[in-house]
Amino acid sequence: MLDRAGSVRAEGIAADHGARMDGIYRTQRHIYDATRKYYLLGRDRMIRALDAQPGCSVLEIGCGTGRNLIAAAKAWPGAHFCGLDISAAMLETASEAVVKRGLGSRVALAQADATRFDAGRCFGRERFDRIFLSYTLSMIPGWELAIDEAADAMAPGGAMHIVDFGQQERLPAAFRNGLFAWLAHFHVQPRGDLRPVLEDVAQRRRMTLEFTPLYRGYAWAAVLRG
Repeated sequence: MLDRAGSVRAEGIAADHGARMDGIYRTQRHIYDATRKYYLLGRDRMIRALDAQPGCSVLEIGCGTGRNLIAAAKAWPGAHFCGLDISAAMLETASEAVVKRGLGSRVALAQADATRFDAGRCFGRERFDRIFLSYTLSMIPGWELAIDEAADAMAPGGAMHIVDFGQQERLPAAFRNGLFAWLAHFHVQPRGDLRPVLEDVAQRRRMTLEFTPLYRGYAWAAVLRG
């Protein structure tokens, strides 16, 4: 548990991160989806695997422009969706996109820090049947805390789906080095220790873990089940 000083430090880190994300995406958000579709691989695979049957509640952590929420809402029309993001600029774009596609009654959005959020305050719901994080952990300081926060918000028998950059382990070293250097310009850091962190979460919480490298290690996909 954080003491008051620790809580203040955490709030400061969150505020700095939110301001940084707004600074990066205030302009980029307008072209984000058009450009990212070429290298944020595995997102639609994850959405197809959600199995969000009618009545399911689904939360996306780090929803950005709302692209994934909209795709998931179309793929699973009987489910209800919520999305949170730390960037006010991204949420503005997401809100406009959700309304434009007539999904305002099925998709709720809130600004919150992935490492410490109150789902009840944000959405009037404490637990979700499905939670997903798409290329988010590689951008979150204290990303391990975000995984634990997501696990706290999982309903009994629920599932958490993750897709993010892998370590390019079966791709040429030059490609890996070039990609990582380019990603660093956007404060993106692929998490090489993602698997052991998830294994620890699964053990502590008595969950099962499925971990799948995709596209020769370009991306990693994981599912934690309660």
